[in-house]
Amino acid sequence: MEALRELSSNNVLGNPIRLAIMLYLLPRERALFRDLLEVLEVTPGNLDSHLKTLEREGYVEVFKIIADRPRTAVKITDRGAEETGKYLKALKKALEEIEG
Repeated sequence: MEALRELSSNNVLGNPIRLAIMLYLLPRERALFRDLLEVLEVTPGNLDSHLKTLEREGYVEVFKIIADRPRTAVKITDRGAEETGKYLKALKKALEEIEG
């Protein structure tokens, strides 16, 4: 199954938490760290670890916003949006192959 091979080749988005981060960011383009914590229900250390992986691969940018106090924000990159789209298409294709 070609689609399954394609899915397994992306070990960044193969992790459910990293995929969830990217799915949350896709329609929004950026989010605050605390919003991701709330939505994903993970620990700060766990989220930070996954964001570092995504940032190292060029899928997101993590930066500070200075308002009433410093806040950490995460922005999806063009590469991140493109790779997430490819991954979702491969996932859809794999499901179609399995179904029939």
